[in-house]
Amino acid sequence: MGINNQTINYTMKNLKYIFFLVSAFLVFSCDKEETRVTFLKSTPPELVVSSTANLVLNKAQENFSSLQFQWTNPVFEFSNGVNTQNVSYVLQIDQAGKDFGSAKQIGLGFTNAVSRSFTVRELNNTLSGLELADFVPQDFEFRIKATLSNNSVPVYSNVVKIKITTYLDVVFPVPANLFITGPAAPAPTSNGDGWMDDGETAVLTQKFTQINSYTFQINSLQINGGKEFLLVPVYGNWANKFGFTGEGAKNNPSGDSFKPEGNNFIGPAASRAYKITVNFKTGRYSFE
Repeated sequence: MGINNQTINYTMKNLKYIFFLVSAFLVFSCDKEETRVTFLKSTPPELVVSSTANLVLNKAQENFSSLQFQWTNPVFEFSNGVNTQNVSYVLQIDQAGKDFGSAKQIGLGFTNAVSRSFTVRELNNTLSGLELADFVPQDFEFRIKATLSNNSVPVYSNVVKIKITTYLDVVFPVPANLFITGPAAPAPTSNGDGWMDDGETAVLTQKFTQINSYTFQINSLQINGGKEFLLVPVYGNWANKFGFTGEGAKNNPSGDSFKPEGNNFIGPAASRAYKITVNFKTGRYSFE
């Protein structure tokens, strides 16, 4: 049976139609590719502080207004126009000369805000995160980091330098001594479960050294991984203890907040020697 001309013509029309659809799709795809939105540039924000004069913070004035920070919108520009997304800002604070690279630099985050005011107490507590000496003038540096979603296209403001003297304002009264007890600690206990007994003799290898008016530290202590512990001012006395501020054993194992009569901490997962720091000014501890 042969193929007639009508069948051939019908087939050719279908092929032409298919070719037209494919061509249209390719053109549409190319148009989409050509109109893809790309980032062009941004204008760095400008940071202004209410005063850059030497500042002495005083506990007697802790509720008074202190410094006010204001910054401009960085204006992120894209190929289709000016940015309309939310802008995330971080007020970065560090000790002068560290180039905002120290391990203890401070970052306060905001969304779309372009100002932040501090009371004396708020500023003092914020700066305490750098763990510098109090009652001594210290050189601080401030700047704004601005980003879009997913921390993309970061841009930084000018750096503002201020000499500030902080005061000691502890979260909890500082005890005379501090010990660690629990299964996470290495020394055996009389009851065999790792927790100290009432009246038990102090284990001096688990005693912290007070390195300043508010910080205790053990430079190196072998920790049993994934086990619990508590902090106590008097070894063998459960009348006072420091534990986690939240649900028992739900803390961040590498460091978290503490409070009097708190719940059991969970230690780091790996069994090894750690440096342990307990800070009564910030109310936090850490394993390194």
